[in-house]
Amino acid sequence: MADIAEPAGLGLPRIKIQGLFMPVAVVAVVMMLIIPLPTVLLDALMAFNLILSLLILLNVLYTQKATDFSIFPMILLVVTVFALALNVSSTRLILTQGARFDGRMIRAFSSFVVGSGGTEGLVVGFIIFIVIIAVQAIVITKGASRVSEVAARFTLDAMGPKQMAIEAEYNAGAITEEEANQKRREIQMESDFYGSMDGASKFISGNVVVGILITVINIIGGFIVGVAIHGESAGDAIANYISLSIGDGLLSQFPSLLVSTAVGVIVTRAASAGVPLDEQITKQFSRDRRIYWISAGVLLFLAILPGFPWYVLVPMAGLIAFYAWMLRRKALRPAFDEAAAKAKEKQGAETEDLSPVVPLDPLSLELGYGLIPLVDKDKGAELVERIQRLRKEAGLELGLVIPKIRIIDNMRLDSAEYCFKIKGMEVGRAKIRRGYYLCMNPGGVTVDIPGEKTVDPAFGLPATWIAEDRRDEAERAGYTVVDPPSIIATHITEIIRRHAAEILGMQETSKILEALKQDYPSVIEEARKNLSVGEIQKVLQGLLREQVSIRNTVGILEALAEFSVITKNVPFLIEKARQALARQICLQYADEETRTIRVLTINQALEAEILGSQVETPSGKIAAMDPARHKAWILALSRTLSNAKNAGMIQPIILCAEQTRALVKQSAEREVPDLIVLSVPEIVPEINVLQMGEIQGP
Repeated sequence: MADIAEPAGLGLPRIKIQGLFMPVAVVAVVMMLIIPLPTVLLDALMAFNLILSLLILLNVLYTQKATDFSIFPMILLVVTVFALALNVSSTRLILTQGARFDGRMIRAFSSFVVGSGGTEGLVVGFIIFIVIIAVQAIVITKGASRVSEVAARFTLDAMGPKQMAIEAEYNAGAITEEEANQKRREIQMESDFYGSMDGASKFISGNVVVGILITVINIIGGFIVGVAIHGESAGDAIANYISLSIGDGLLSQFPSLLVSTAVGVIVTRAASAGVPLDEQITKQFSRDRRIYWISAGVLLFLAILPGFPWYVLVPMAGLIAFYAWMLRRKALRPAFDEAAAKAKEKQGAETEDLSPVVPLDPLSLELGYGLIPLVDKDKGAELVERIQRLRKEAGLELGLVIPKIRIIDNMRLDSAEYCFKIKGMEVGRAKIRRGYYLCMNPGGVTVDIPGEKTVDPAFGLPATWIAEDRRDEAERAGYTVVDPPSIIATHITEIIRRHAAEILGMQETSKILEALKQDYPSVIEEARKNLSVGEIQKVLQGLLREQVSIRNTVGILEALAEFSVITKNVPFLIEKARQALARQICLQYADEETRTIRVLTINQALEAEILGSQVETPSGKIAAMDPARHKAWILALSRTLSNAKNAGMIQPIILCAEQTRALVKQSAEREVPDLIVLSVPEIVPEINVLQMGEIQGP
């Protein structure tokens, strides 16, 4: 029913020819086994079989991945049945017509392709036929069948680990759900393809056996029919029927040889999937020019030996030597191009005018010259790959697309120093020692490891540089040991978390809204009705500034759409957006097993004093306590936090009223930057709250 459509304005159904072609073709092939064909049609179909086999081989050669030609096993079956049907039809015509058979394709292969006539032609043709059969059956078909069998078994065995790897990548946030589903489909398709090829390769081996059998039947049956029925002499019967049988055998086995080669090619390309065959050959045969110099020398040596055709070997040696020289020029070309580019840049620096706008890199990592090997892929460096991974992980965690990080060398830095910048402004700098590992005590380790004392650049914790030979000793003692690339990657991750609000600009906010508009047009329309892009950006920045992920952007925009009708006050909208993300915020700080948040509360009188000190400014309300009272408040806060940490509180979290939450955070941000302040409406019912202490008034 899917192939029938009714055009507009007509009452007649229209049948799609494309949908009927394959069923009709398969039925016609099967009917050819029964219905006799005229010789003209037989010639056309044999020519079509020949060119179809060639097309299959060329398609395989230009296919990048084996699974891209997933219908190949089915095509292999149809082509095999088609070839056998032609064999049956030609056998019927040869046996019935004998010397009167006028099939041009078969007679051409029985005379022109063999290259001679008479008894010599029959013998040569029969030998060629046997050779083709032997090559196809013993070499190509047997090898391809074995490769298909092994590939199918190993592909099936590897399905489990590959799927587990995909799940691990998805759970780690390295890939999205769509990418994970695509990879699962590719694994399933690969398994189905090689499983089908394992069975489909048997079609070719069966075709070889049947080809031999049909040729023998043609010879014996033709001799019997010619002598017993047509009354021909034994010599004439042998000359006619053996000649036609050999032509028929060659014409049927040559396309089969092309298809067998295609089978061998497609099942042996698993190791280089995804790369065109011509690129593989060019790349892998041009890795080292020395082999061509050696080959040219060997050919020249053979040319001077007596009896060898020097007129063939010398030109061949010259061509190979010329190719080696071309490879040398190709290897030196990048160095010349780089030198020319530098010279041109230096010359143009004095003559060209600067652009009126010189954009800054959103994120950049500058390395001292001693750290450049960390980003050199030829030396096995992993820093670039880790930075790409941290961009994805940080983006999924914060709900923010992290811009590409440009890595450049800076000769003004110390050789072992690196610097991280956001929009051209430095936000982090540290030194590391190549060849050494950073050793940190996670707590509870009493064994002292000798080394150079330092500070972890990401979190400011005490650490020690240790030599590589002490790494195992430190790990056995319980220390956390980190290599230099991981140090830089961790430091960058922490910087991005702390400065995420600076990364989110107005252009990035506009892109977020445009992306969501396709799936949530009503939400975007309501949010934009009362708020500009800049106001939405400020709300999102306010959330990011306190380490709240904006990945649930739809929930944030729904809250903004609801409360922007009342006011456009950004601090107020930030609080309402936080309350819309209440469950997310609670789970971010709660214990996973008990779902408990350990908090500190503020004395009611002190909280009222902080609320009473608020002052309205262009950027919002701030707590403007007098210096003495502010100092006393910070001392009381620090003393309570210290007592809570001694009692087992890891993160400093304060719980207060909604109207004072932002004021408490702002008043202590400079002295306690990592302080987490939650409001009572942000605590969802399923979360338990455990009070670890109360901050008393000074």
